[in-house]
Amino acid sequence: MDPFVLVPGLGLSGASWGPTLRVLGAGAEVVTLPGFGRRVRRGAALDPPAQAGRVLEAADVAGRVVLGHSASCQVVAEVAVRAPRPPAALVLVGPTTDPSGCTWPRLLERWLRTATHEWPAQAPLLVRDYLRTGPVGMARTLDVIRRHRIEPALAAIRCPVLVVRGRHDRIAPAGWAEHLARTAPAGRAFTLPAGGHMVPLTHPELLAPVVGRLG
Repeated sequence: MDPFVLVPGLGLSGASWGPTLRVLGAGAEVVTLPGFGRRVRRGAALDPPAQAGRVLEAADVAGRVVLGHSASCQVVAEVAVRAPRPPAALVLVGPTTDPSGCTWPRLLERWLRTATHEWPAQAPLLVRDYLRTGPVGMARTLDVIRRHRIEPALAAIRCPVLVVRGRHDRIAPAGWAEHLARTAPAGRAFTLPAGGHMVPLTHPELLAPVVGRLG
């Protein structure tokens, strides 16, 4: 059984984690969801608890490291709470959404400020994945995600929680990452020395060693 279970970020496929997994030298069971690598069907429940139920139907997370990126961090936090047997650890990379930045104008502002630190070479993968998932479905999913508060789930999690962000990630500011780490009973925050919001794709050599200590 692969040591990792991951849910890609909003609109992304498991390929967004490919560089990090290659550096880790490990496999992962990738679970795509409506808005997270799969198209959103009309009437689909998009709230994190409902999405967590889909993850648990697809994968046994007991004793494995569960990873989320960006908006899917709220989903995997709910997974860890609801799992019949707990995961070995939970990794939140660039978690959303800081209440001070969850309005549409603030989200756009933070995305633009972070985008200047992203690598243009990742654009083809992002465009391909976003078109596959569908921009309208992504927007619907994010509208639900931005209203969800992750803290109650984190406070109930008993496995170790690692909150990781890139140094230049304005979508997940350092203060927000530290707040989430303090909320979890066994949490810690770590800021990588470089990178923006897409560090699983752009800075695997920095992210993989941090994640690998949990695997």
